[in-house]
Amino acid sequence: MDRYFRFDEFGTNYKREILGGITTFLAMAYILFVNPSVLEPTGMDTGAVYVATALAAAIGTIIMGVIARYPIALAPGMGLNAFFTYSVVLGMGIPWETALLGVFVSGLIFIIITLVGIREFIINAIPAELKYAAGAGIGLFIAFIGLQNAGIVVGSEATLVEIGNLGNPSTLLAIFGIIITVVFMSIGLRGGIFYGMILTAIVGMIFSVVPLPDGSPIGSIPSLAPTFGAAFSPFAEMGLGEIFTLQLMIVILTFLFVDFFDTAGTLYAVANQAGFVKDNKLPRAQRALLADSSATSIGAILGTSTTTAYIESSSGIAAGARTGFASVVTGILFLVALLFSPLLVVVTASVTAPALIVVGVLMAGSLANIDWKKFEIAVPAFFTVIAMPLTYSIATGIALGFIMYPITMVCKGRYKEVHPIMYALLIVFVLYFVYLGE
Repeated sequence: MDRYFRFDEFGTNYKREILGGITTFLAMAYILFVNPSVLEPTGMDTGAVYVATALAAAIGTIIMGVIARYPIALAPGMGLNAFFTYSVVLGMGIPWETALLGVFVSGLIFIIITLVGIREFIINAIPAELKYAAGAGIGLFIAFIGLQNAGIVVGSEATLVEIGNLGNPSTLLAIFGIIITVVFMSIGLRGGIFYGMILTAIVGMIFSVVPLPDGSPIGSIPSLAPTFGAAFSPFAEMGLGEIFTLQLMIVILTFLFVDFFDTAGTLYAVANQAGFVKDNKLPRAQRALLADSSATSIGAILGTSTTTAYIESSSGIAAGARTGFASVVTGILFLVALLFSPLLVVVTASVTAPALIVVGVLMAGSLANIDWKKFEIAVPAFFTVIAMPLTYSIATGIALGFIMYPITMVCKGRYKEVHPIMYALLIVFVLYFVYLGE
């Protein structure tokens, strides 16, 4: 096994790989509890989503480790789950089963475009500034949802939003969670978000703000039946014409867009940290992308939103992981985590809100990569970023950015720098808004 994973080539051993795999798991274990919380408003069964999350993460991460042989873990992505819930299901009124079908189809498309080798073509067509803006906008959107779940930001008839009742016990617990998580992250504690959730939950139980678990934290695995295969149920109820509407096609393309660039960015960032990138190229990139896209489709069948590579994998690399064996370890730990579903009752909105906010902070860091001094760049980037939280829609933010970019670039006389695909997308997104206005 050490020969297959090439331990000697990377100067590693079983001890370092196991430690790295465990570290990565602890850094991203929060998704096991946050993902069911984010998807719950759609009406999906939280127990089934917990199982789907764990299985999708385990399968995707093990595929990544065995096939691509990289120490990179996968799980349902933050931001993509928020888009699934608040933009697609609640915002567009699309049933969660149909939304899962959209995730499944986006995964299949991802597989196809990876196999035919047009990944670089698509990446080059989208300007880097819009990729950075999309990531930052999703971060702000996630943080906004976290602030709402914490009760720190509430609705207002006069001003749309205002500060909530900070004396509310649940809100106070969330504020404590934010502070302690920020402290953990600031001192460089690996798994700081996960440990912050644990400590917040413990404090909540001590002060009776969150319920105590019934009996042992280890219990039987919840049934996957409520979500397993639900992605295909629309076929039994509607014809193809009713399922694949323009609205759903926009959803599929948005799932594809966000996952595509989020995965590419994460893969290259983590691989560069580990020293895998050579001459600005990532060896076995196609295998890594196939692992990600396969996990997306598998996750949709199980019953969860888009699965993607996690930047938290960098914590495992920092601990010494250099091969896919570390990913196998991480995947096995996700399978073990299936037994801890009774803890879902403890992980309330007050406990998960700090995780959403801190992840939002991390994602907003890509704002630094945008050249704000160039007005033709600043305008589409700004619209992309600001529209996501204000319209409660990731798709709207991306659409506005893609519309404004060709316009500002043409007005600046830089029309030759705009890829033809961007002009085509301008037309697509204009038609999308026309469709929404009917």
